Amino acid sequence: MPYSTDLIATARDLVGTAKGRPRQTNLRRAVSTAYYALFHCLAACCADTLVGGSGANRDADAWRQAYRGLNHNQAKAQCKRVQERNPPRVFPMGIRQFAERFVLMQDRRHAADYDPSARFSKSDVAQSVNAAEDAITQFLKAPAKDRRAFAVYALLPLRAS
Repeated sequence: MPYSTDLIATARDLVGTAKGRPRQTNLRRAVSTAYYALFHCLAACCADTLVGGSGANRDADAWRQAYRGLNHNQAKAQCKRVQERNPPRVFPMGIRQFAERFVLMQDRRHAADYDPSARFSKSDVAQSVNAAEDAITQFLKAPAKDRRAFAVYALLPLRAS
């Protein structure tokens, strides 16, 4: 997931390693960028699941369409369902942690992008970036069959049987 890795690095750059307080705009962009690292990790998993990974003989347009098919609201709703007391499907811990972080970071991204009164601290944002990176790492360590199942779960709406 090089794109997700690059987004995490960008979020860290925005938080800054220099002493002192970064601008709120940089902290807001870091929160948003960390969320998008999670989102793009999942979008790539969806596309790889449906069309094939980078080593596959895949159609680039079909892969891009599958990648772009992930909907933010649908993915969040499905991630919330993973956390329910009796979820429709039980996933391994790494995927459940990813789902939890996805929901939290989407909420934080909305505050960062749309609430002008929201304030962010450097340490809190740095912690969020680290947590997003860890969630991606744990997600990628989950068995491939479970990542594929989660990709389908996140991408396609559930229908009553």
